Amino acid sequence: MKIKATAISLTALLLSCVSAFATEGNPARDERACRNFIVQGNKLYKEKRYAEAEVMYQKALQANPASSPAKYNLAASYFRQGKTEDLKDENSLMSKGRNMLSELVADPKNPAVGRNVMENAFYNLGNLSFNEQNYSESIEMYKGVLRINPANNLARENLRLAQLKLKEQQQDQQNKNQDQDKNKDQNQDNKDQDKDKNKDQNKDEDKNKDQDKDKQQPQDPKKDEQKQQPPQQQQGDLTDENAAKILKTMENEEAATRRRIQQQQGRQKGAPGRPQPAKPW
Repeated sequence: MKIKATAISLTALLLSCVSAFATEGNPARDERACRNFIVQGNKLYKEKRYAEAEVMYQKALQANPASSPAKYNLAASYFRQGKTEDLKDENSLMSKGRNMLSELVADPKNPAVGRNVMENAFYNLGNLSFNEQNYSESIEMYKGVLRINPANNLARENLRLAQLKLKEQQQDQQNKNQDQDKNKDQNQDNKDQDKDKNKDQNKDEDKNKDQDKDKQQPQDPKKDEQKQQPPQQQQGDLTDENAAKILKTMENEEAATRRRIQQQQGRQKGAPGRPQPAKPW
């Protein structure tokens, strides 16, 4: 259920406070003067002359510092002169007015305050908290009103509205937390993926560096020369061609040797030489 933003206005007690003051019998240095100041202040308040009404209520408190009606009406004049945003400033009139009401409800059983003043103080504190979207606190203030006066229908309606707003607020916060957790998980997944990607990229870079390093290393020219030249025959290993050449050489040498031997043997036996031509007559 979606609820529209609602601002609950403050209420003033005013004239009823005068009668309460007269019947409660609060001790005062000058009861008549305090009563007169409250009456004058209420008249100015109705005329929306809130700053002047504030002065009258302050004079009433000077005459009787224990006057709960004077305190309540002074707080009401502060509220009329400020805005809800001013509650963030502890020195603002709004903050001073709230502090006065908080003092009045500090002891709900205090007979010096009076039920009428106590009821209205709780109610206005509930409205202040509601307008600040502090629904938990406003709920407690409205409950304080109903404890004093269960027939206060305005407080009952505001209590129901504050409970609905609190439920809506909690649901929004829960959805926000879920979105944050989802985004957190998504960011973590992205980080892990980027980490793995960078890891693989670093491996590829290292591999390329090693390949480039191998390419850049100087080569041994002797090793290349050995690779280009055909393998040489080891000593003692003869091919068919070499063996044939050696055999031919040996045969030629043996034939030459035999011829020399035969020539020498022929000279020793006196072999006829070459015929000479006859001398002419």
